[in-house]
Amino acid sequence: MEILVTGGCGYIGSHTAVSLLEAGYDVIIVDNLCNSKMDVIDSIKKITGKDVKFYKGNVCDYALINKIFSHHKIAAVLHFAGLKAVGESVSKPLLYYRNNIDSTLNLLEVMTKYNCKNIVFSSSATVYGSPQTLPIKEDAPLTTTNPYGSTKLYIEGILKDVYTADNDWNITILRYFNPLGAHKSGLIGENPNGIPNNLMPYIIKVATGELPILNIFGNDYDTPDGTGVRDYIHITDLANGHIKALEEVLKGSGLKYYNLGTGKGYSVLELVKTFEQVNNVKVPYQIVDRRPGDIAACYADPSSVYQCLGWKAELNLEDMCRDAYNYVIKTK
Repeated sequence: MEILVTGGCGYIGSHTAVSLLEAGYDVIIVDNLCNSKMDVIDSIKKITGKDVKFYKGNVCDYALINKIFSHHKIAAVLHFAGLKAVGESVSKPLLYYRNNIDSTLNLLEVMTKYNCKNIVFSSSATVYGSPQTLPIKEDAPLTTTNPYGSTKLYIEGILKDVYTADNDWNITILRYFNPLGAHKSGLIGENPNGIPNNLMPYIIKVATGELPILNIFGNDYDTPDGTGVRDYIHITDLANGHIKALEEVLKGSGLKYYNLGTGKGYSVLELVKTFEQVNNVKVPYQIVDRRPGDIAACYADPSSVYQCLGWKAELNLEDMCRDAYNYVIKTK
């Protein structure tokens, strides 16, 4: 059974591609490599011992997506492709709206043309904005604090309208929290191009001496130590959650929403200290001004996905820190 993974060379997409192959699916990846590298394809093959088909290009390219669907009998799509840096989205909102929304519209139009009406969408906890209550349930009010989050929320709205117009669609929207870690093999992990936007790659670049110091954005939030609190989830757990969601979609799920998180929040300083302890390294840091669009705390109530799909996070913060560092050490 052929599954199309958009953005499949990226951090989450690549780990999910591994889980798909291990679960017996045939995987087709499309990625423009704007924030990933081609050697990820070789690493996926090495981990799984299986082949994967790869197309280089942007999902905004209608002709390319049409070509992929014309050459393959795709049963479902896992849609990860999109720009994802909160700070950059604040400074370049039009870039984010154009890329993330156009790519999704293209994809849905081609899927409709080829009668492929099964999709798992990579959404985000950013659609909850600054949450009114914690932990966050799926029925919490939806709002956003930055353009990146707004693109996710608008796409959720598009998908809801598509389902309302045609109930033959099976759409599962996964709102996940903060993925960390790497595959246990050390062959794939989070490896962004340029200066990292996400916390863990930044910590690692400081730990390895590639960058001099970690900037922590604000220590005056209403949290136990003043730094932002997030629900960090191991990337392998997250990937396995997508497999569970795909299985439900292929059975005929209708429209579903699930949080993928651990249900526990850790502060930035807790993460830094855990990383230092687990890996026996020092991570010098400094406190700088808050980053536009950031919020104080955000963590999930993951009970719904456990009740409906039988999924829950199995790995802890120590595993995330150890595996993330192991990936970098092995690939240096």
